[in-house]
Amino acid sequence: MSKKPSKRYRAAQQVADLKAKYDVNQAAEIIKKMPGAKFDETVEISAFLGVDPKQSDQMVRGTVSLPNGSGKKIKVLAFTENAAEALAAGADYAGLADLIAKVNGGFLDFDVAISTTSAMKDVRQVARVLGPKGLMPNPKSGTVSDDIPKTIKEVKAGRVEFKMDKTANIVVVVGKKSFTVQQLSENAAVALAALVKAQPAGFAGGRFIKSLTLSASMSPGVNIDLKPYTAAVVA
Repeated sequence: MSKKPSKRYRAAQQVADLKAKYDVNQAAEIIKKMPGAKFDETVEISAFLGVDPKQSDQMVRGTVSLPNGSGKKIKVLAFTENAAEALAAGADYAGLADLIAKVNGGFLDFDVAISTTSAMKDVRQVARVLGPKGLMPNPKSGTVSDDIPKTIKEVKAGRVEFKMDKTANIVVVVGKKSFTVQQLSENAAVALAALVKAQPAGFAGGRFIKSLTLSASMSPGVNIDLKPYTAAVVA
C-alpha cells in the first residue's frame, strides 16, 4: 500500500505541478509560495551527479561566494600563529596549540575551520576529529590560506562549501526562505555555475548533472530544468 502524501506535501501540490521542471527563477517563486514552517527555513539546491563516487579522481567539491549571502551566521575558527589578527578580522575563535587541544577535547562549536599553510602541520593532529565532521581545513575548499583576514570575511559574507557524498548526491545552501525570489534565484544561479565548473577532469563521459531540485527545509523539491546547464554534459 502506497503511503498517503503528507498534509504539507498536498498543500505544496496546490502551488505547482511537482512533476514538471522549471527554471531557477520559477523554482524560487514556487518555494516562496509553499506553506512555511514556524522558523526561517534553509533553501538548498540538491543535485544527483553522473560521476562514480568510488573513483577518487571523480570527487566533486568546491566553494561558492553567494552574492546575497547564505542567511546563516557562520562561526569561524582560525588555526593561526597570529590569533589577534584573526580575531580582529571577525574570527569567533583563533589560536593554534590551545585550539588544537580544545578540539581534541571535543570542542566543535563552529561552522567553518580555516588555517594558515604553516599551521597545517600542527592541525593534522585533529584530522581524525574534524575530518568525519567535514570541518578539516583543505586547500581545495579554500579553507587553507595565508590571507586569513580575507578568508574570514569571505566565509562570513556567504561563502559556502559543497562536497559530494558517497552516493553521488550533493547539496548547496543558497539562502533562507525569507529571502526575496530575486535573492534566491541569483544565489542559485551562481551556485549552479560553480557546480558545473566543479566537473572533475577524471569524469569519463555522459551527463554530469542528472537531476536538480530546489527545496526549503520543510518543503518538497521543485525540479529544475537541466537544459541551461548543458555545459555540464560531456559527449
